[in-house]
Parts: sequence; C-alpha cells; structure tokens
Amino acid sequence: MGRFAAFLLALPALPALAAEPAASMSGSDMGGQITKLLFGLLLVVGLIFLLAWLLRRVQQLNPRDAQAIKLVSSRSLGPRDRLVLVQVGGEQILLGMSPGRITPLHVLKDPVILPDAEPASPEFAQRLMELLGKDQKDRH
Repeated sequence: MGRFAAFLLALPALPALAAEPAASMSGSDMGGQITKLLFGLLLVVGLIFLLAWLLRRVQQLNPRDAQAIKLVSSRSLGPRDRLVLVQVGGEQILLGMSPGRITPLHVLKDPVILPDAEPASPEFAQRLMELLGKDQKDRH
C-alpha cells in the first residue's frame, strides 16, 4: 500500500508537467507531445482500473449478508413514495417511506419468505456473453 500512497502524493505534480508551453512545434516536439499525451492517458486509465480493483476488494472485506438490517422487498407507490419490507433479526417490518418521513406500518407475525430467484437484471458482461453465445449457435 506504500506505493499507492506515494502515487497519490505525486498526483498534484502532474498538471505542472502538462503545463509546458508549446512555443515551437517541430516534428520531434510533436512526437514528444503525443508521447506525453498517451502516457497521461494510460496513467488515467490505469488509475481508474486500480480504483475499481480497490473498491471490489473493500466490498469483499465487508459482505452485505453480515448486516443486521436486510431489505426483503420494495415497491414504488409513486414518484416519491415507497413501501419497504425490512428484516431486523427475526422480525419483518413493513415501512412506508416518503420524502423526509419513514413510518412503520405493520410488524408481520409470520415472516414473508421469498424464493431465491436469479436477479432480474444480470450484469452487462454476462448478458452480453449470453447474447453472443446464442448468436453464434444460430449461425451454425
């Protein structure tokens, strides 16, 4: 993690490197400018991938299933109003939510058990691979 911290400390110096005036644009200067531009672009893309990787690592360290309050179901009643069924320990509570207000409506005696179904919207990459796989099967 020490390298990452050193990299973050060096980030404020990057704009100073890019602020070099371009008084004369000969062929070799143009090549140097393009090289600097590509290096900067690769640096930014690398930083994005690094931050995405770190975000996934942090989310794996704190799994969502370990939470004491779980969202069981949610239903929209209008543009700003919702019904939410939450589970706290062994109890399920139906909540009415509106802007600036959360109202407990009912504590269920018998908890609602939902079947574990596949998510309604799979991840983009997975869905794309499924579509590409079906497309390849149709061609053969």
